[in-house]
Amino acid sequence: MTDDLVDLVLQQWQQQKPDLNPAPMAVMGRLVRSAALFDRELQKVFSDFGLNGGEFDVIATLRRSGEPYALTPNQLLQTLMLTSGSMTNRIDRLEEKQLVSRSPDPHDRRGVLVCLTAKGLDIIDRALVQHLAKGEVLLAALDPSEREQLALLLKKLLLSPALQ
Repeated sequence: MTDDLVDLVLQQWQQQKPDLNPAPMAVMGRLVRSAALFDRELQKVFSDFGLNGGEFDVIATLRRSGEPYALTPNQLLQTLMLTSGSMTNRIDRLEEKQLVSRSPDPHDRRGVLVCLTAKGLDIIDRALVQHLAKGEVLLAALDPSEREQLALLLKKLLLSPALQ
């Protein structure tokens, strides 16, 4: 396997600071670079549908919640781990695009439900197909067992106390 940019960074640190072990950078650097590259490539898919990544996340969350494709803003917040201000902005933009609507929550007189519109349902169903196809392209360098192993290792990392 050929060297990548992270290998160069590690070599430079080993030369400049031989008293330190830069090994954690091998994983951290590749995770950060991979995330940035994945974001860039996935944004191309989202923009084909007039969305950004955050908007895709909201309508995808509504879609996977099942019929009637409606959640409270608090339920969306918990799923997407956002601040309430960020969530409000996303919902406002999606409402302007007529992809979601707000309606009274029948279980809470003061509450509201964010509902996926028919247009939103159509967009997310089409965007999801392209999203998964792009994922296949991005992960083509890994065979199915490597993908499974990587997914489990990333899950272990995300569940570690250091990231909680």
